[in-house]
Amino acid sequence: MKLRFWIVPSLAVLLLIRVYQKTLSFDHGYMKFFYPDGYCRFYPTCSEYGYRAIEKHGLIKGGWLTVRRILRCNPFNKGGIDEVPK
Repeated sequence: MKLRFWIVPSLAVLLLIRVYQKTLSFDHGYMKFFYPDGYCRFYPTCSEYGYRAIEKHGLIKGGWLTVRRILRCNPFNKGGIDEVPK
């Protein structure tokens, strides 16, 4: 029962991430025109990381991993490859 409760909110958040990527994202959407080499300092981008984390770990743990990732995305961090943990 508990698992089924989180499916709908998780799918809603995943849909919102995809809508953001297709519209406002500097790396995935219409704004990519201004940054052809990419804007995000990490691979995968923060929004794609969030999508993968929520898809793999669920809304709560995946959401927490995404928040931690976004907090690491700042000018003082070099970036690099940062995959979702298993």
